[in-house]
Amino acid sequence: MRRYSPGILDRKVRFALVGCGRIAANHFGALEKHADRAELVAICDIDPAALEAAAKRTGARPYSSLDDMLDHTNADIVILTTPSGLHAEQTIKIAASGKHVMTEKPMATRWKDGLSMIKVCDDANVRLFVVKQNRRNATLQLVKQAIEQNRFGRIYMVNINVFWTRPQEYYDSAAWRGTWEFDGGALMNQASHYVDLLDWLIGPIESLQAYTGTLARNIEVEDSAVVSVRWRSGALGSMNVTMLTFPRNLEGSITILGEKGTVRLGGVAVNEIQHWEFDTPHESDAKVQEASYETTSVYGFGHPLYYDNVINVLRGEAEPETDGREGLKSLEVLIAAYLSSRDGKRVALPLDY
Repeated sequence: MRRYSPGILDRKVRFALVGCGRIAANHFGALEKHADRAELVAICDIDPAALEAAAKRTGARPYSSLDDMLDHTNADIVILTTPSGLHAEQTIKIAASGKHVMTEKPMATRWKDGLSMIKVCDDANVRLFVVKQNRRNATLQLVKQAIEQNRFGRIYMVNINVFWTRPQEYYDSAAWRGTWEFDGGALMNQASHYVDLLDWLIGPIESLQAYTGTLARNIEVEDSAVVSVRWRSGALGSMNVTMLTFPRNLEGSITILGEKGTVRLGGVAVNEIQHWEFDTPHESDAKVQEASYETTSVYGFGHPLYYDNVINVLRGEAEPETDGREGLKSLEVLIAAYLSSRDGKRVALPLDY
């Protein structure tokens, strides 16, 4: 059994962040909301302009090198908001320095890298957290509770749609975008949180079959994909993803059809409960209207809630909601989908370890 360092109760939990790009602002905002228990002490980026802007916003000490930051910072945990293909290499360095790791999705772009990240953190006796902030959104929390309460009875069919748009300028904005090594495609990058719902909400997957295509963008990876899924429970389902929706993000949805209930979450990012019907009323039904929320971002508002759990874990007051092993579940589905598309065959889970 792993023995982690004692809970941090006599001071604020100290965070450092690597990668001051697009998603970093959500992390800065989340830490600002928890200023009573957490502080950002260091930031790192190889882009001087991004680093300077982040330093002005946060007041954290800037570094242009991860190695330099690890040599000098007193942070307890390092957040990785870098290109996904860098996560494994950076996690190895951070774990070796004795610091905990929090990585944005997906935790890695290769199956072997995800496994190695867990091993190095286990060996170093540090925590590995994988950001799954969408799980904390009010709409998905209500659905999760309904499933745990068996309100659906047997679930028959599940459909997930991610109909967003990413123009060529988005991929051209950084050399790593749209590459196999550092990014992954529409499934791995943009739809990663929706892939997470397949296992987290519905349960272990028995097998899947996928088709992927690069239909319009000048990139290495797919801009569109479809996945057919069979769960171990016998439920059937599909996932449809494209970054080619005209002219803007249209839909991020999940529909669950069960023996005793039907639910559809829609909006641009599962932020609206559009259908909620069960054979038996429950007190949680009163929360349906207030759970829906307006959003201008596909990221939702779950980062502060995610950080609340991470801080509580490092204070010794909670268990992690999404650790490395939990993050590995969605990575496994992603890799299986790519293998299926590449080889033109059904892929059974779990993958060979």
